[in-house]
Amino acid sequence: MATTKDTRTTTGTAFTDEERAAMQEHAAEVKRARSTKGTKAEKAAADAAAVVDKIAEMPEPDRGLAERIHRIALETAPELAPRLWYGMPAYAKDGTVVFFFQDAAKFKARYATLGFQDPAQLDDGSFWPTSWAITPEFSESDEATVADLIRRAVA
Repeated sequence: MATTKDTRTTTGTAFTDEERAAMQEHAAEVKRARSTKGTKAEKAAADAAAVVDKIAEMPEPDRGLAERIHRIALETAPELAPRLWYGMPAYAKDGTVVFFFQDAAKFKARYATLGFQDPAQLDDGSFWPTSWAITPEFSESDEATVADLIRRAVA
């Protein structure tokens, strides 16, 4: 279970240490993006390299899962731009995150998670999932399902 400090928001709820760390990572990402000089292509390459570096820092089995999700994302939707989002590998279209990979270790969760944001075109009626737990037993069939979700998300 995640730990909390006495830091409270105006609503009285406390953020966990892990949540505060993610917010600090996001602030650093925004600051870095604003201060990075170079062409759009150079910035995109730096963002992609940061994703690969972040994945390399993950403990197993999260690292292996993240590498597979990253490969599937690049093969399925090369138009998406890999970037970090709250310290997690994410994939954006026109500057907006469509989906992300959250390693289990990040928030001391039971499973890694593949999450989709509002721009993902996965709507199906009035009720549909926006995130999936991923276990270390992630199979080739599961890879095909993820590829299909990514295709639908960017359609």
